Amino acid sequence: MLPLDPTWVRSRFPALSQEIDGRIPVFFDGPGGSQVPGSVIEAMSHYLVTSNANVHGAFTTSRRTDEWIVSARAAVADLLGCDPDEVVFGANMTTLTFAFSRAIGRELLPGDEILVTRLDHYANVSPWQALEEEAGAVVRVVDFHTEDCTLDMEDLKRQINAKTRVVAIGYASNAVGTVNDVAAVVRLAHAVGAWVFVDAVHYSAHGPIDVRALDCDFLACSAYKFYGPHVGILYGKRQHLTHLRPYKVRPAPEEVPSRWETGTLNHEGLAGLVVTIDYLAELGQHVLPSGSRREALVAAMEASRRYERELCVQLIAGLLKIPGLILYGITDPARFAWRTPTVAIRLGGKTPYAIAKELGDRGIFTWHGNFYALGLSEKLNVEVGGGFLRIGLLAYNTREEIEGLLHALQEIAAAE
Repeated sequence: MLPLDPTWVRSRFPALSQEIDGRIPVFFDGPGGSQVPGSVIEAMSHYLVTSNANVHGAFTTSRRTDEWIVSARAAVADLLGCDPDEVVFGANMTTLTFAFSRAIGRELLPGDEILVTRLDHYANVSPWQALEEEAGAVVRVVDFHTEDCTLDMEDLKRQINAKTRVVAIGYASNAVGTVNDVAAVVRLAHAVGAWVFVDAVHYSAHGPIDVRALDCDFLACSAYKFYGPHVGILYGKRQHLTHLRPYKVRPAPEEVPSRWETGTLNHEGLAGLVVTIDYLAELGQHVLPSGSRREALVAAMEASRRYERELCVQLIAGLLKIPGLILYGITDPARFAWRTPTVAIRLGGKTPYAIAKELGDRGIFTWHGNFYALGLSEKLNVEVGGGFLRIGLLAYNTREEIEGLLHALQEIAAAE
């Protein structure tokens, strides 16, 4: 496999060469939403000009919309390693998770248990906590190790039992980058007859996903985290999509997966999603010529993961040299297989907002706050102080950008 060529990657993203306030910006805000290739922008515009109609009509533009939806399901199936009729689209991961948690809640009896984790984005916590009131479920929270922000697997093993019906787990932490051993969690859950709902929103930009190999029951992600438009995606095992009863209007389709798609979909977004996945497949062909789109997509994500890991080594090594800086999560490069290149820090007496503002004024874009990982920020006692500063790397970032960030943070630290 050839190494990823960041120059080729960057050439596909118009936003990376724009000028803002007299500077070419540096985008380290990817965990909150990535930039998009020019081909995706063109596809969405082209759809609105040539195909903008609702579905199942007896005319050309409506038939074109039907074709885009079919193409989008096939593309996502190749990305996740499933069948097209196991792909559900929605507004975003959070909305889809609320819809499915309510449907699963119909199956629960009072006293049935659900496991969530303190490491997760609350989009995979709050929908399940709502079932305590609605279905009489008991929600238990799995803890994490504060020293490296990894999930406490022994705590999970202690809490999972014959009453457990659902385990909601993040593939990777959107705040501190920790990658969880999802396959191991699935095995533990299935051993007691529980379903596993995986939040892969953060992880989906950083590595290949194979839902068949994971054997998870549901997996949700969002295209805007892996270079696409704002479209929510959910994989569900066909038997679950068929068996569970969705909340839907009566005339809406009853077949799978359409029965889960409430209202009119974001059709221009789906056109952009198809071309996003085509971009990733093209990247895959650059690093390892492949026979199928699935193979090309796996190659693209593997190449991205290796390149991003190299950047992460550089970033964390530099951050650890800055006086007064606290870095949360895994810092040992030998363990970077279990983290994404998303780093949470605090620096001296400055609030995360103040640091983000100083960096933003220099054209370096980062996020501040808790990123909806409220259990994490509260456990680490940073919530009252404004949470973290989050630095997120993607395949379009460069070593030079990291050096610029480190230099800026050193100056900010020196000015304390």
